[in-house]
Amino acid sequence: MLRLQLPTDPRWVNIVEKNIEEILTDHAWCEQKAASNAITIITINSEYPDLVTDMLALAKEEIEHFEMVHEIIKKRGLTLGRERKDEYVGELAKYMKQSNTGSRVSGFVERMLFSAMIEARSCERFKVLSENIKDEELSKFYWDLMESEASHYTTFITYARKYGTGIDVEKRWREWLEFEASVIAKYGKSESIHG
Repeated sequence: MLRLQLPTDPRWVNIVEKNIEEILTDHAWCEQKAASNAITIITINSEYPDLVTDMLALAKEEIEHFEMVHEIIKKRGLTLGRERKDEYVGELAKYMKQSNTGSRVSGFVERMLFSAMIEARSCERFKVLSENIKDEELSKFYWDLMESEASHYTTFITYARKYGTGIDVEKRWREWLEFEASVIAKYGKSESIHG
């Protein structure tokens, strides 16, 4: 369904398991950034009431996920570390900006595909975690989140298609998938959601 070209090596979970506090901290901040992204989309596309409604719901859900991760951190006696830069997302953001042809519609489609890509990869990583992590509580937690992230991915793709008038969104999605494969090949070596 996600059509990602390069799957995550399940051995990445072995790295993650060595520092649960780090993966949970990184995950919490990913949820916060996803909520912020949804709000940014609202502020620059307020003329689409259906999009605004869906982005409000998505932002609330992402903040709820942040809270859920934070509760796990507290329950385990761990500490939510400081927010950190996500190099993977940074590379995708640079591509998003470079791919924008300058039109408002192009900027919109690229933002939607950027967002869909992050959600798709996060969903895939949650699946890998749920299937391979030895911690039963986290295995179930990541399985549940995987289902949520899949619906987010489809929301962004749907809006790119709906409001991407004059743009071959399917072609652009294939190009995003190809680019993302070249980026993610450099990651999978640290205890972060995209690392």
